[in-house]
Amino acid sequence: MELLHGSIRDYAWGSRSALAELQGRPAPTDGPEAELWLGAHPGGPATVDRDGERVSLTDLLVAEPDHWLGEQQVGRFGTRLPFLLKVLAAEAPLSLQAHPDAEQARAGYAAEQAGVQPAGAGRAGDGWVDGMAGPGQGPRNYVDPYHKPELLVALTPFDALCGFRDPQLSATALAGFGVPELSPVVAALRAGPAGLREAVRVLLTWPDAERAGLIGAVRSADAAGPDAELARDLAIRYPADPGVLVALLLHHVRLTPGEAIWMPAGNLHAYLSGTGVEIMAASDNVLRGGLTLKHVDVDELLRVLRFEVLDDPVLVARPVTPGVVCWPVPVDDFALHRVTVDAAGPEVRLARPGPRVVFCHQGKVGVDDGEGAVMLGPGQAAVGTAAGAALVLSGTGTAFVATCGG
Repeated sequence: MELLHGSIRDYAWGSRSALAELQGRPAPTDGPEAELWLGAHPGGPATVDRDGERVSLTDLLVAEPDHWLGEQQVGRFGTRLPFLLKVLAAEAPLSLQAHPDAEQARAGYAAEQAGVQPAGAGRAGDGWVDGMAGPGQGPRNYVDPYHKPELLVALTPFDALCGFRDPQLSATALAGFGVPELSPVVAALRAGPAGLREAVRVLLTWPDAERAGLIGAVRSADAAGPDAELARDLAIRYPADPGVLVALLLHHVRLTPGEAIWMPAGNLHAYLSGTGVEIMAASDNVLRGGLTLKHVDVDELLRVLRFEVLDDPVLVARPVTPGVVCWPVPVDDFALHRVTVDAAGPEVRLARPGPRVVFCHQGKVGVDDGEGAVMLGPGQAAVGTAAGAALVLSGTGTAFVATCGG
């Protein structure tokens, strides 16, 4: 194992204190710090020390793929790390978004590379026309051919929107605003899950000139309760965005530390506030659905979304061995374990194949893979190659271990 230096992303919704305090740096910071990336994503690769310099993990993987990734993982994923581990610190809401499945991502990326309209999409208003030649003309949805399932584990109390809830609850919430213009949306929701697609379509295609009036009426309505409170909070930030109302179609989840949410392909979601560890397939394919000033491709989003009710979006940690828990998910790209070492269990052995990325959340945790040992403090990370033996973690603290799935 060797120290891994993460890349901090300064997105506007990020916290000015959470990551700095975790890593023992002065806070508040001059600007927002939204995510700490601990991986080999080309948009912000982490680095390791080599001969007095810091070298990109991405470059090391390309130079020695079998050593770092192992022959089996190279055969499955090529010469790239298939997962990205992050620490995410949200001080303001992120956009409503969903991600394609693997087949949709491959087809969409190939179509956009060829400069043609992806099957099922309709984007003439965005500069796309059938058969248009040449990539890069018009807004893109698919920047790589990979899917992007995500798992987030809360480190602090964490607010999020995740998956469609019972449409009857959403219909009641929207009807409670007493805004007559919302009647078609309420009627669609009263039809149950079969009406979800129509409800989302009507909201996201609301005439531009009428959006501010609609959201203003919702904000000023004499309505009470959690849904009304959420709508007003979002409306202050996005006063002409129908995503404010789409948000009320989703579960509003308040995670406690250690609880998680799983976001498979087609799951509409948004993070609202809090700090968590996120692991995802290494992709940038995002289809936005509101709460943003960025491009929203309504037709493609509707094609990708899964209009089904999610009974319970919260995942509870599953014990593996003493001191070790995980949150099982049905993908091969990644797996995430949390290891706790203390006086009762000062050493834990975790037999997960490499490559491994280890992030220390609390305390002091030693990590040894037989090739090298490092001691990590809060906010520090380490990386190990596929050639390493089973991990041995020791000390007093908590660490997250990211590996390939399977």
